[in-house]
Amino acid sequence: MSARHVYVHTIGCQMNVYDSEQILRLLEPLGYVKTDSVNTADLIILNTCAIREKAEQKAFSFLGRLADLKQKKPDLMIAVGGCVAQQEGKRIFRRVPFLDAVFGTGAIGRLPRIIEEVEKQRIRVLDVDMDAAGNEFDLPEPYPVSESVSRFVTIMRGCDNYCTYCVVPHVRGREQSRRPESILREIEALVRSGVREVTLLGQNVNSYGKKEGLCSFAQLLAQVNRVEGLERIRFTTSHPKDLSRELMLAFRDLDRLCKHIHLPVQSGSDRILRRMNRKYTRDHYLGLVEDLRRICPDVAITSDIIAGFPGESREDFEMTLDLIRTVAYDGLFAFAYSDRPGAPAAGFSEKVPEEERQRRLREILEVQEQFTLKKNRQQIGRVQEILVDGMSRRQMTADGSQAEVQMSGRTSENRIVNFMTDSAQAASLMGKMVKAEIAEAFSHSLRGKLTAAF
Repeated sequence: MSARHVYVHTIGCQMNVYDSEQILRLLEPLGYVKTDSVNTADLIILNTCAIREKAEQKAFSFLGRLADLKQKKPDLMIAVGGCVAQQEGKRIFRRVPFLDAVFGTGAIGRLPRIIEEVEKQRIRVLDVDMDAAGNEFDLPEPYPVSESVSRFVTIMRGCDNYCTYCVVPHVRGREQSRRPESILREIEALVRSGVREVTLLGQNVNSYGKKEGLCSFAQLLAQVNRVEGLERIRFTTSHPKDLSRELMLAFRDLDRLCKHIHLPVQSGSDRILRRMNRKYTRDHYLGLVEDLRRICPDVAITSDIIAGFPGESREDFEMTLDLIRTVAYDGLFAFAYSDRPGAPAAGFSEKVPEEERQRRLREILEVQEQFTLKKNRQQIGRVQEILVDGMSRRQMTADGSQAEVQMSGRTSENRIVNFMTDSAQAASLMGKMVKAEIAEAFSHSLRGKLTAAF
């Protein structure tokens, strides 16, 4: 069978990136190999995100650009998967009539069958059944060889929290945890292929294993920490209501667990937190931050904030700004609220006008930038351990004698560090732990000088 080419375009979170990797793997037995160009593709798959309005707009904009290509290549197959596919179902066919298949978040395991059906019968296929067979976590071995230093590994899917602004439970289903032995097999295989860092993914990793009676998340981390050859472990996302002391102690006790936690707060107002159905209070959240920093003083804490949630008064918003100043986050992801189809908050009254939402978003980012820059500047003069994961640019030395390469990596606290090295050494540093003395600090990165590699 001659090779056919598949192009996968991914929009959204790390879990979508992981799902796209599994899509490529599932299509290999059908003779599909990855291509980086839509023009050479026999099959184009768009993996979508519905969490924010902008991501959904990007999805339909991408599909619109494919109309001419489909007209020129009638045999080209185009499929849409992910959260927008799950949310919109057959309505996508009406909006994008040249599509061949729409498959939901629960249909990834059935994708080979869907593609074969389109190929053989030349019909449009819709599959958004989250309960049907073929939604397995554990895809058949062998695992693919990784080309990256760092990889995502999904440990659970779905969510049981039902925050009023969020569609995840509706488009990804109820919470399901993957068996620890399966997770460990995948990580071990990734390490054998050159991966040195894994990020464990779940909508709420803090509740891992509870429904199924598996080990706790902290116990899973301890098992991953023993995988030989693995340098670093990260995870996301961590819901504050389920953050345990056992997990906090893992930051102190596990040598490969990075000292960084993403702990989304969303608002600093108890009234708004109740409307969001977040199930914790401002004081409870601040207590968690205090405990984390007492147990692990070097831990970096980042968070998510929603600006202009329905009913958010100026007083509520000022409480959020005060919380940001109180916590002094290392970094922050902030977003202006937008209605999402199917989320309860879409039906809430007292909507904050768009102009005011954007104004509040700018205020949040301006306040946080001061703390991010301050914390980055505190790194100047320190020697940091960095896992090298990228090469960004090449330039000549001042005397023109040799080329230098700018390489990049991240500290345990998830700060990006760029440093220069000669081109002869660059390739040998990829995937290695190095030490660099921090010389300059910027809003979103650091610049260092290489001092040692090990």
